Amino acid sequence: MLANMASSLIIHKRIETTLPKAKALREYVEPLITKSKDDSTHSRRTVFAYLKQKEAVTELFRVVAPKIADRPGGYTRILKTGFRVGDAADMAIIELVDFNETAVAAAKAETKKATTRRSRAKKGSDDVVAADVKSGADTKKSPKTKAAKAETNVETKEVAKADIKIDAGSQDISDIEEKAE
Repeated sequence: MLANMASSLIIHKRIETTLPKAKALREYVEPLITKSKDDSTHSRRTVFAYLKQKEAVTELFRVVAPKIADRPGGYTRILKTGFRVGDAADMAIIELVDFNETAVAAAKAETKKATTRRSRAKKGSDDVVAADVKSGADTKKSPKTKAAKAETNVETKEVAKADIKIDAGSQDISDIEEKAE
């Protein structure tokens, strides 16, 4: 049974079985994968004595062995999938680690994330006000926003003074400033 399961695992790269069988299969197939790293006639015959399928041995030595050449061990992964409906047996998927495309892509993405560096973008006073408004922060507490508000208030007062001067005509400037305030 283990020879057939090991051959299926090597050919299909992933099989679904019960958890105890998957654990037994891991102990059976990992030494064979280690033997496949040395592509010699002796190691091929030794692996064939265990697997008893020529196609599985060929696949192991031609496809699997080159991909796992630099891996020191841990060639298989067992993922629990829950319980079988008929008899409530604990089911699992056993797969060859380097042949799961989604896991390999995720591992490459993690290594890329680890090597990237992020720097803070420099924000102007307008960006700070916008960020504070978005985050719900009180804009009165920020020093940059106070400066921006002070500039806005000064400009507003100057515009109001100019409007009052135009309306006032010949009135005194002190009266105009009082009206502006």
